[in-house]
Amino acid sequence: MPRSLRLPGYPLQLWLLFWGTLFGSSGQSLVWPFLTINIREQLGVPLTTITLLFTIQSIAGFTATTLLGPLMDRAGRKRPMIAGLVGSGAVLFLMSQATSLAAWAVLLPAYGAVNAVFRIGSYAMVADMIDPARRADVYALLRMGDNVGIAFGPAIGGFLVTVAYTLTYYFAAAMQFMLALAVALRATETLPRQPTAPSTETLAPVPVAGYGALQRDRPFLALWGFYILLHIATSMVFVLLGVYIKENYGIAENRFGFIIGVNAAMVVLLQYPITRRVMRFPPLRPIALGALVYAAGLLGFGLSASFAGFLLSMVIMTFGELLVVPTATALVANIAPAAMRARYMGVFSLSFRVGSGIGPVVGGVLSDQIAPAATWYGGMVFCLVAAAGFTLMLRRKAFSQHLAPAH
Repeated sequence: MPRSLRLPGYPLQLWLLFWGTLFGSSGQSLVWPFLTINIREQLGVPLTTITLLFTIQSIAGFTATTLLGPLMDRAGRKRPMIAGLVGSGAVLFLMSQATSLAAWAVLLPAYGAVNAVFRIGSYAMVADMIDPARRADVYALLRMGDNVGIAFGPAIGGFLVTVAYTLTYYFAAAMQFMLALAVALRATETLPRQPTAPSTETLAPVPVAGYGALQRDRPFLALWGFYILLHIATSMVFVLLGVYIKENYGIAENRFGFIIGVNAAMVVLLQYPITRRVMRFPPLRPIALGALVYAAGLLGFGLSASFAGFLLSMVIMTFGELLVVPTATALVANIAPAAMRARYMGVFSLSFRVGSGIGPVVGGVLSDQIAPAATWYGGMVFCLVAAAGFTLMLRRKAFSQHLAPAH
C-alpha cells in the first residue's frame, strides 16, 4: 500500500482524534509552559522544590498508566478517554484556586494521573484502525494536530497570564470538558472483539491482562529505556527553560511562549515531509540521528545568552524531535501484539512520565548546586548516551530484525 498521505482513505473517526488532539493540546498548553513560573512566583520556594512536585506528578502518571493499559485492552478505549478528560478539566479548574505548596502537592499528581488518558486511547485506536504501513503517517498527523494546538496555546496563554494566571486554568478546563462531550457523542469503540488471525503483528499468544509478555520483549525495553533518556533532556527544556531565561536574561513569558510556538509550528509544517523521507530507512537510524540533533540543541541552550540564541537552539532541537517521535511511535505500534496494543502504547507513553519525573529534578539540582547553564549540558549528555544506545541496537542483528518496519 502506498505510504503517501491519502486523506480520503482514512476513517472519519481518525479526524475526530485529530481535531480532539488539536483542541485538547490547545487547552493544556495554555497552562503548562507557564506552570513552573507561576508556582515559583506564587510560593517563592527553591527551584528544586518545584521540580520535586513534577516528580510526584510523574510518579502518579506512571502508576495510573500502568493500570490504564490493561483496562483499555479489556474494557475498551472510549470510556476511559471520557473519564480522563473530565478529570483533567476538574483538576485544571481546581488549580486556579491553589495558593499553597500543599495544594499543588495534591493537584499536580492528580493532573499527572489523568491528563494523558486521551492520548493513550487515541494511539491505541490508531493501531486498531490503521494498517502498519500507514501508521507513521497517521501518528505524524496526530502530532501535527498536537502541535497546532501547542503553537496557539502558549501564545494565547502568554497574553492571558499578563491579565491573570487564573484565566489560563479556566479556559483550559473548559476545553477539556468540551472535548469529553465530543468523544462521548461522536467516538465509537475500536477495541477488537474477536480473536485476530495470525499476522506479522502477533508472533505468539499473549495474555489478556498483565505485562508479562511485554517484559520479555527485550528490544522494546531497550528502545524504551533509551527513549526515556531523551525525555529526561527535553523535560528540562519545557519545564525549566522559561524560568532560566526570565531569571538570567530577563526574557519574559510571552517571548518564551513564542519559542514554544516555533517548536510547534515547525512540527506542523515539516513533520509530514520529514516522516515520509525517513520511512525509507530502518527506524533506528533516524532515531539515533535525531538523538544527536537533540544533543546539539541542548548544547545551544547552554551557550546562548540572547533571545535569538535560545530560539535557534529550539529550532535545532525540534529537528531532532521531528526525526525521533513519530518514527518511534509507529515502530512501537507495529511491534505490539494486537491484544496488547494499549499496554505497549501506554508503557511507551510512560517514557514521558519517567523523563518528566527525573529531568526537572536533575536540572534543578544542576542549576542550584553548580550553575544555571549546567542544566543544559547535563541534558546534552543524556541525549548523547541515548544516541549511542540506539546505534548499538541498530548494529545488533536480533534487535534490528525485531524492530524492522512492518509490511
